[in-house]
This record gives sequence, C-alpha cells and structure tokens, in this order.
Amino acid sequence: MTALLLSFLSNPTLLAIMAGILGALGWGFKQRLTGARLEREKRAAEEAKARDIRDEVQNDVGAMPADQVRAELAKRARQ
Repeated sequence: MTALLLSFLSNPTLLAIMAGILGALGWGFKQRLTGARLEREKRAAEEAKARDIRDEVQNDVGAMPADQVRAELAKRARQ
C-alpha cells in the first residue's frame, strides 16, 4: 500500500493532474463565495433603498394634516 502511494506521489504527471483538480476545486469554491458576497451586498443595497423610501413616505405622511391623512386613507380604502 505504501509503495503504491509513493509511486503515485513520485509520478509528476499524476501530481500535475491532482494539482489541477485541486486548483479547479479551489477556484470554484472562491467563485461561489464571491457570488454569495455580491448577492448579499445587492440585497443590502435594495433593503437600504426600501428603508429610505419608507422613511420618506413616513415623513411626508407625518407632515400632512390629520384630516388630509384620513381623506387619503379613505380614498385608498375604496380602491
């Protein structure tokens, strides 16, 4: 068993093939992590934009008089 393992490790062709396979797996793993990070960043940006819009709407509604808010809500409730 040991002689077989040593013969594999001393063969430069097999070492090159194994190194290529490990390199491809490592590159794929890195790409997967990069894609996941980019997706998280994209979602965080979308959520921040949605929070900004929500805050803007809340500020606009807060600036409106109460009777105007009730009228707007009643109009939208009928739709």
